[in-house]
Amino acid sequence: MKNMVEVKNFRMDFNDKTVIRDLSFEVKKGEIFGLLGANGSGKTTTMRALLGFYHPTSGELLVDGKKYTPEDSKVTIGYLPEERGLYRKETVIDTMVYFGNLKGLNDPLSWSLKYLERVGLSDKINEKIEKLSSGQQQKIQLGITIMNDPKLLILDEPTKGFDPMNRRLLMEIIEELHKKGTSIIMITHYMDEVERLCDRALLLKDGVVRAYGTIAEIKKEFGGKSLDQIFVDVYGDSNE
Repeated sequence: MKNMVEVKNFRMDFNDKTVIRDLSFEVKKGEIFGLLGANGSGKTTTMRALLGFYHPTSGELLVDGKKYTPEDSKVTIGYLPEERGLYRKETVIDTMVYFGNLKGLNDPLSWSLKYLERVGLSDKINEKIEKLSSGQQQKIQLGITIMNDPKLLILDEPTKGFDPMNRRLLMEIIEELHKKGTSIIMITHYMDEVERLCDRALLLKDGVVRAYGTIAEIKKEFGGKSLDQIFVDVYGDSNE
């Protein structure tokens, strides 16, 4: 299977602090890949360097065999950051149609109405974004992220602020995208999501790989322990 993402000997320094050290891994086309680690471990930094927001100190980060630049890439990318970036004073439907037009959808209104029905927000179409709960805003941002059928989807803490029912709904949407062939990188602290969704995973601590492989391979390496217990073992009593 060909690789959608390749990270080779990646190092990232900020001033005199090294946050990523000689990191290498691949994400195969069509797989769901879990990027795991505590806050500050280097997960988001790696994704931002992959997308060109940061210039790596050394190493290569490739999308479909090339350094990613939006104007040159043939791969459509959807990126859901941990921080929300919606226009808070605009209505839900105006926001979604606006981004749909930016992304070149033929009928962004129809797509948006169908999506809002799917995620239980059809009664909120004329509400301003600022009036929605954090979980509802996250659903809107997810819709904007996936509306142009990205070939590579990067989700940074996608279920943050969700109750169990909405977490389940999001995982169903991710599984549907996976069946369509979307390559997905998922940053999450919920190990049950990794168990259910991910083909392979990588666990970072202090910018260094501590576990990498299929879920079964990682468990075998740590004596058959659960992913939750592996996470606890790797991080010990640190307060990261």
